Amino acid sequence: MRLLIGALLSLMVAAAIGLGSTWLALTRGVAFGAVTLGAWTAYPRAGSAEIDPYARAAVSRGGLLPVGLGDGVAFTARGDDKGRPLDGRCDVRVTGTTPQARFFTLTLYRPDGSLVANSLGRYGFTSQELVRRSDGSFEIVIAPRARPGNWLPTGGVERYLLVLRIYDTPVGIATRAEREAPMPSIVAAEACP
Repeated sequence: MRLLIGALLSLMVAAAIGLGSTWLALTRGVAFGAVTLGAWTAYPRAGSAEIDPYARAAVSRGGLLPVGLGDGVAFTARGDDKGRPLDGRCDVRVTGTTPQARFFTLTLYRPDGSLVANSLGRYGFTSQELVRRSDGSFEIVIAPRARPGNWLPTGGVERYLLVLRIYDTPVGIATRAEREAPMPSIVAAEACP
């Protein structure tokens, strides 16, 4: 009897550890082959036949359609350059340039994958509609209240994430350093938590 109870207890602990680690891997974005450039992280193999099992499960769980490896790459930022989570009640500035690409989009999403609701129905920018500086760089202000220039409304949500999809670009699996692929910086106002 004692052996049976010990075996059942061991089985329950092993199942809890296995299921818990799988849940963490799927919800925290832990997958193989990640490319991290500053605050931005991408999984270039997610849109290919060589997708790893964790990334495949995350794609299935979220119902997402990943960008194909030959088409481009999608970078996600969940925090600013200092690692603080993106807060929709604060002003955040996305500045700089993107890697060489034919086209890109920058979109605001809620952590559950839905678009951030706002009264303007504005959810992101494309490279064609973005107002740029004379040197080709840009600045996008992400804030709950209207700002001049490139402004994305957050609707005051507590948390959000940014997705930068870059199409027809050489950035991919071999990219490992920010000097190879300049990414825009993400800076939150100092008054934010």
